[in-house]
Amino acid sequence: MTVATALPPAPFYAEVAQGPKDVVAHWITAADGPRLRVVYWPAEPAKGTILLFPGRTEYAEKYGQTARDYVSNGYSVLTIDWRGQGLAARLVPDVAKGHVHKFRDYQHDVHAMVAAARDLGATAPFFLIAHSMGGAIGLRALHDGLPVQAAVFSAPMWGINMHPALRPAALAIGVISQLTGRSQNFAPGQSGDMHFDFDNFDANSLTSDREAYAAMIRQLQAHPALALGGPTVQWVYSALRETRRLAAMTPPKLPCLTYLGTEESIVDPARIHSIMSRWKGGTLHMLTGARHEVLMETPPIRAKILTETCAFFGKSHY
Repeated sequence: MTVATALPPAPFYAEVAQGPKDVVAHWITAADGPRLRVVYWPAEPAKGTILLFPGRTEYAEKYGQTARDYVSNGYSVLTIDWRGQGLAARLVPDVAKGHVHKFRDYQHDVHAMVAAARDLGATAPFFLIAHSMGGAIGLRALHDGLPVQAAVFSAPMWGINMHPALRPAALAIGVISQLTGRSQNFAPGQSGDMHFDFDNFDANSLTSDREAYAAMIRQLQAHPALALGGPTVQWVYSALRETRRLAAMTPPKLPCLTYLGTEESIVDPARIHSIMSRWKGGTLHMLTGARHEVLMETPPIRAKILTETCAFFGKSHY
């Protein structure tokens, strides 16, 4: 299937993505200036289009297998490299730093992504799948009227997993760093180290699937420009403030499934349980033994999520 569009072409590393062969990548520009990358896997014929919101440090190629799963079930998939990561514009001179000025800035990226979906002729209806940081961006976008008929969240970052006593300190450091011009410094305990080791599998917090973990490492070894290090003080400060605001809001009136692993250690499970307990029309599925990257878990877990979400999207057509 050939997609005709005036959007400028962007690089895409198909050999490491291992996604559907029919794929296009384009540059788009957010309203406030940063250049972003979108990648589109069209299904033919398509039942609809999934807007896939990745997490912090992630990039389009990482979701090649996920795209293959959904395209094979009749759903086109469009994903994005958020500002500051992947091949999108980095926001500070040190490209290893994960930085954002304000979390709300990601909504400019969402708007540009939705416009790109229309430019690409993506088939309606639209659905959302959002992972980790993309879950915070996605929940805010739903509150702002993102034009999707149903949403699926994968270990959404509706809170960061840290000791409650550390939250006030992290917020205070964020304020002080702004006053002292140090908001672009790495957050305490973070660095630009982007080294991944095949031998570190047992200690990894992302997936219990050894091959999925190895695939992530191979992608970054082949294309180091995709990698990102730790977050800045400003990113952490902005993320804590945004997730606190989202937690205080009434969940949107939209069908929703959320998946969370029992071995989650990156995002805050308690915050997810709290929001989902108040989400009318929402269901939380706990996945025994799964770590953070539930979409890149063992084949049985991935198959369960795929079957349930495709059925969910099918029932959400109206």
